[in-house]
Amino acid sequence: MASASRLTRLAKIAASIAHEINQPLAAIVANGSAASRWLANKPPDLEEVQAALNGVIMEGHRASQVIASIRAMFKEAPENKTTLDVNDIIREVVTFTRSEIQRRRVTVQTELAEMLPQICVDRVQLQQVIRNLIMNALEAMDDVTDRPRVLTIKSTIHGSGGVLVTVSDSGIGIAAKDMQHLFDSFFTTKRHGMGMGLAICRSIVESYDGSLTASSGQPYGAVFHMVLPAVVSLPGNGKIGSPEAREARPSSH
Repeated sequence: MASASRLTRLAKIAASIAHEINQPLAAIVANGSAASRWLANKPPDLEEVQAALNGVIMEGHRASQVIASIRAMFKEAPENKTTLDVNDIIREVVTFTRSEIQRRRVTVQTELAEMLPQICVDRVQLQQVIRNLIMNALEAMDDVTDRPRVLTIKSTIHGSGGVLVTVSDSGIGIAAKDMQHLFDSFFTTKRHGMGMGLAICRSIVESYDGSLTASSGQPYGAVFHMVLPAVVSLPGNGKIGSPEAREARPSSH
C-alpha cells in the first residue's frame, strides 16, 4: 500500500510537470508557425513576424520560470511572493496567449476594475493559473459555430475585501454530472486531456488562502471564479501573507 501510494504521488507530480511545461511549448510552436505564415506572405509582414518571435521568446522564458518554480518546490526553497496588481498579470497573460486567441477566432472582452487592492503571490504561479483558465475557455469554444466566441475576463473587489477574478466563455459549458469532479486530479472531459490543469490551479490558489470555483454560464458557457485575499498593512510595515505578517499574527492558543 505504501508503494502504491508513492507511485500515485509520483504519477501526479509527473503529470503536473508535463502539463505545465506543455503549455509554453505549445505556445512556442504556435508562434513559430505564425511567424512562418507571415514570412510566406508576398510581401512578408515583418511586423507580425516580429510579434510572433517575441511570443516565442516570452514563452521560452516562461518555460524556464516554470522549471525554476518546480525545482524550488522540491528544494523547499523560500516562497517567491511579491506584492502586485492582479490586472497587470491578466494583461500579461492575454498578451502571452494572443496567437492562440487569434488562431481560434475568439474575441476577448476585459472589464478590469481600477484601484484594486494588491495581492501577495508568486508571479509565475498566478500567471500559470490565469493562463490555464484562459486556455480552458478557448478550448471550450472550439466547437462553437452558431454564436460568437467570446472570452470575458473581469476583476473587481470581492465582498471579503479581497480580489475577485472571473473568466467566462461562450463555449459548450460544464455538464452537471461533471461539476463536482471538475477540480479532481486526473479528471478530464477532453479527448487528449491529462486532468491536471484545474487541480493544479486550485492547489495554487488555495495555498494563498484563496478559492477557485466554477459555475455554469448564462445562457451558455462556463464561469470560473478566483478569489484572492488582499494585502493588508500591519504595524511595522508587515503585511498579511508575508513572513513578517505571519510572525506578527497573534497566537490562537
